[in-house]
Amino acid sequence: MELQQAGVRVTNWERSLRFYTRALGLRVVKQGDTRSWGGGRWALLEDRRSHRVIELNWYPRGSLFYSSYRPGDSLDHLDFTVGEASRSELERQYRRLLRFGAKPTRWRPATTQGWMASVRDPDGIWITVGRRPTPAELRPG
Repeated sequence: MELQQAGVRVTNWERSLRFYTRALGLRVVKQGDTRSWGGGRWALLEDRRSHRVIELNWYPRGSLFYSSYRPGDSLDHLDFTVGEASRSELERQYRRLLRFGAKPTRWRPATTQGWMASVRDPDGIWITVGRRPTPAELRPG
């Protein structure tokens, strides 16, 4: 058995698809609409660098899968990396996510000495962005 993907339930299809593709840079690999038999809309999104995938799912009222949405009940967080990057690059990516509608948390580059930041997506799901140290930071003092 192997993990296929993680499903992220969203409350607004267009807003979330825009956030995950534009703000996080994921690309739509496949998508579908199963509302005709009581499902909803879904999209399989892939990270271009790691090739890892997540599936966004939206269920309208009346869907077989619809229930009241409570952020965080089933998903702790999504973890992204900017790779080997400077503190200023992490700060730039953090500000970019905020411009695309993410909500800040107390974990910002300024509160983590520039190693990571966390935001909440438009539905309240935690997204953590981290970085690896640059070669200059790894050199002894």
